[in-house]
Amino acid sequence: MGTSATLRRTGAATAMVAVALTGIALSAPAAPAHAAVTSSSGKWLWEGTATTVGNVKDGVDWDRSVNPTGKGVTIALIDTGVAPVPGLTTGNVVYGPDLSIDSQDPTKRYTDGFGHGTHLAGLISSKSTGLTGLAPGAKLLSVKVGGSTGAVDVSQVLAGIDWTVAHKNDDPANPVRVMVLAYGTDGVQKYDIDPLCAAVENAWRAGITVIVSGGNDGNSAHLLTPATDKYVISVGAMDENGTTTWSDDKAATFTSLGDTTRKVDLLSPGRSLVSLRDPGSYVDTNFPGARIGTSYFLGSGSSQAAAVAGAVAADLLELFPSLTPDQIKNLLIDSDVSVVGTSIGLIDLHWAYTDYRNSQSGYSASRSAQTFTKSTGKGLLEASRGTAHLSDGTVQLTGENDLFGPFSTTAWATASAAKTSWVGGSWMGHDWTGAGWETTSTGATSWAGRAWSGRAWSGRAWSGRAWSSDSWQSITPQTKGW
Repeated sequence: MGTSATLRRTGAATAMVAVALTGIALSAPAAPAHAAVTSSSGKWLWEGTATTVGNVKDGVDWDRSVNPTGKGVTIALIDTGVAPVPGLTTGNVVYGPDLSIDSQDPTKRYTDGFGHGTHLAGLISSKSTGLTGLAPGAKLLSVKVGGSTGAVDVSQVLAGIDWTVAHKNDDPANPVRVMVLAYGTDGVQKYDIDPLCAAVENAWRAGITVIVSGGNDGNSAHLLTPATDKYVISVGAMDENGTTTWSDDKAATFTSLGDTTRKVDLLSPGRSLVSLRDPGSYVDTNFPGARIGTSYFLGSGSSQAAAVAGAVAADLLELFPSLTPDQIKNLLIDSDVSVVGTSIGLIDLHWAYTDYRNSQSGYSASRSAQTFTKSTGKGLLEASRGTAHLSDGTVQLTGENDLFGPFSTTAWATASAAKTSWVGGSWMGHDWTGAGWETTSTGATSWAGRAWSGRAWSGRAWSGRAWSSDSWQSITPQTKGW
């Protein structure tokens, strides 16, 4: 990134202004409010201007000459589930296993009681007259790990990532090529031994481009795990500042950019993004001021930025199906554009497409190959958790234990690398799910559900701190054009 990137941005600005308010348009940018409030997770909430998907497309320099949709690609969303709301019920979403604490309740299985996954899914895959996502032609695979409070243990996420790798080719016409992991912990061990980092590396080496959110602890903050891993694409949130020009774009003040040990690779729009509302969910109930009409909801965070970046990666894979994860990372970083006040560039789809089309040999697999130290995954599960713990109200899940009992990261690391941690519906010897796909009463395709065997924690109401710390905001937006 350098002078040429800056000139690219400047040269494109004039053409962009005319289309900046397309999509779900606002009549004019709303004046930002500067008040901040605190959420139950201890993070602040930002009030400001609503940013539509049309605005986001302009922010990432969408190439309308080719208009990619992500066709032929499945994007795995490891999150809190996806609610069957309008926009996500056209066959564009399939449901993997529910590995969350909700899975033991048939009324909560697969769906999204928290609202986070649905918001990200809308940005990626929504198909409706009011909101079309950034990769509406892609399949979205929902792998639910977070419960209705957002709470999840690291071990559940390990299982979700492993499952995705094991089943990446279940739909040969739409293999899993992208993973969005918009979660993170304040883990305290180096990436090269951390099990969560090893899991995302295993997915990466299996041909899945893994997009992870850096965190929302301020620009100078250390990145969350697994964004600390050097192989994956870590993303921070860009603030478009409520305007249609690029000159005032900046890194959002809440987003973590990293420190000397690891910085995010890219910025992506992530402030005040309009997406789908999940009625009755945790965020919908607790932040009613973020509702826009009856169908939409406003949210900010590096999670939203990761969702946007994941959709862009899928769109590139539609255009150039042979790209490897290393090539995609190299291409996106090499074709990013300068952002005032930081050395980290903004993702730019047009220039990524143009650069690869014009110089494919320059992004060869050998040239793009990453040679960082690989994670062994044999560090401590507890150190990977950091301060995020599930609790039944009295006892926390701590130490080298998963939801079933003692857990060996050494045994898991060997099995995960060999793609043998899942056998049918069992993960590391414990039954978590059924063993095949089925069609639900709604007509959606889902992985068969099953009550956990063994200890199963049935009867223990595990809850606790959600990993996700995205900001859900209350504003009074301009509403003309919704």
